Amino acid sequence: MNKPTLTSAQTVGPFFAPALLREDCRRNVLTGPQTMGERIRIEGIVRDGDSLPVSDALIEIWQANAHGRYNHPADQGSAELDPSFSGFGRSGTAEDGSYWFETVKPGAVLFDGSRLQAPHICVTVFARGLLNHLVTRLYFEDEEAANSGDPILLRVPEQRRPTLLARRDMDGDLVRYRFDIILQGANETAFFNV
Repeated sequence: MNKPTLTSAQTVGPFFAPALLREDCRRNVLTGPQTMGERIRIEGIVRDGDSLPVSDALIEIWQANAHGRYNHPADQGSAELDPSFSGFGRSGTAEDGSYWFETVKPGAVLFDGSRLQAPHICVTVFARGLLNHLVTRLYFEDEEAANSGDPILLRVPEQRRPTLLARRDMDGDLVRYRFDIILQGANETAFFNV
């Protein structure tokens, strides 16, 4: 009988570029001329556990509009719906691990019918080697009062909360938020088990 040989180690992917990042599937720009709210740019770098850039990741975002309402049938809240804003975006990472989105700053979202969640963006990360995608949230560092009462952010250990805060700066008239995503190791982004 022949002795079985070990199969070489393999990683999952990369397969995002040909399948999910075709030109007709990318959605870096979520706004149009009629979209209501403050225009912002989200940008960052995805890094692995060795702090090296991940050049073939896929980042998806889902967010409420500037009034705090999702463009989804399940959101029957009283906040104004903006028909020109879907709230969904998809970006691949470049060779240097960078990604970006042009969107609007979301409003506070009603949580369990009585409390407000701080303005945030839901972020999903797909990358080689991940059998399951990673889910996190981007909060805005300049929303300190809202962040301090957010029921989801308060569940994250205090020392890990800074990994969920996007840093604000300006690029001329454009408001820009920096949100780097660290997949593991020191300063790993806090991910949610959903």
